[in-house]
Amino acid sequence: MPSGPSLGGSADWEPTVWTKHVPTGKASKSASQVNAARRSGAALETDKKIGSGGNRSAASSQCQNAAKLDENTETFRHDTVSHDFKMALQQARLAKKMTQQALATALNEKPSVINEYESGKAIPNGVIINKLNKALGVRLPKAK
Repeated sequence: MPSGPSLGGSADWEPTVWTKHVPTGKASKSASQVNAARRSGAALETDKKIGSGGNRSAASSQCQNAAKLDENTETFRHDTVSHDFKMALQQARLAKKMTQQALATALNEKPSVINEYESGKAIPNGVIINKLNKALGVRLPKAK
């Protein structure tokens, strides 16, 4: 038989009953009247509030912004490096007999950055272009 301090003779074995406290006030009284009418099957009329709980400023500007987007036919793109730049970069790297990984390590950048510059997808960054110029010992053309 188990023994220990928790099984002493002074244990309280009375049942504990948990009760829920019902809110009181004007709103709870009207809600209880509505619920009583529903239970009894009486005719119940409710009104729905239109636009309640919504952000009025966002709802009114939504239609205006949608119209502006529909009217706009321009395509926006980031500037990318030119074809001349990417070819000069590849030729300079190959002249130094460096891989993209080795060049990225020399610049303290990720290899994906070098890959993006050589594929022409990169957004020109002056700091990285200056690092490329110093590491390769060449003057790369302007990148747009």
